[in-house]
Amino acid sequence: MVRTAIEQTCPAGVLPSEEAVLLLYGLEPVHEGEALAKAIIETVERLNR
Repeated sequence: MVRTAIEQTCPAGVLPSEEAVLLLYGLEPVHEGEALAKAIIETVERLNR
């Protein structure tokens, strides 16, 4: 649900695909959370530029 909201509202490219998250971060749910948090931070940084 959170991933869908980020995909719909954040700029393209700030959130890696689910497959990329598995390869870049790992298999645990906390790794998906880390990717989601980074996408939110990147979006906020882009808005503040």
